[in-house]
Amino acid sequence: MSGHSKWNNIKRKKEKTDAARAKIFTKIGKEMAVAIRAGGPNPASNSKLRELIAKAKANNVPNDNIERAIKKFRDSDVVYEEITYEGYGPAGVAVIVETATDSRNRTAGDIRHYFDKCGGNLGVGGCVSFMFTDMGLITIEDEDGEIDEEALMEAALEAGAADFSGEEGVFEITTELSDLEAIAEALRAAGFPVTTAEPTKIPSSYVTIEDETALANMEKMLDYFDECEDVTAVYHNWEN
Repeated sequence: MSGHSKWNNIKRKKEKTDAARAKIFTKIGKEMAVAIRAGGPNPASNSKLRELIAKAKANNVPNDNIERAIKKFRDSDVVYEEITYEGYGPAGVAVIVETATDSRNRTAGDIRHYFDKCGGNLGVGGCVSFMFTDMGLITIEDEDGEIDEEALMEAALEAGAADFSGEEGVFEITTELSDLEAIAEALRAAGFPVTTAEPTKIPSSYVTIEDETALANMEKMLDYFDECEDVTAVYHNWEN
């Protein structure tokens, strides 16, 4: 995938998941709450909820936990609001942070603090989003090396995928956002085990960080976002 470093983010999330699955599921749960309020609790008719269930399973969340979460959020009066923040990290890295929160003031304060503490600055809406293109991203993990890469690539491209790559036991398939669900379903029907299928943002250009202090601060800022339960996704143009 030309210039795309999404795998680094996936690997980072996977390492975090191994250490803190409960926190990961808390984040997914908030996304489920938003999806249920928007489209109902039936995954058969709610594609967003269906993909979040697949995402939870990919993080080894037991089915019982998923079912309890759906019931909880179906009956809950708590309303989670989706808010996106934009800003610049160290060395001018463009950063987009997506959140789901029941307290706009708390989350805004936390996000601003993380930017400030790590040498970045929180900007206004639209200040960096023009640097990114909304796409779909399908990942398929193949840690045992059992998947035929050529067959997968052929199936993905025939289904309409825009790009394909494989690295360190993970295949990445980029799609037009409108084609994401259809291509994921086509790959599942072809027998390929889709790990995740979700929207992503791909930067038009990348920033390399040379300064060691800025590098450490960028890592620290991403760690803060990982640890924040209100944050559901982070996109940036750091070539790491």
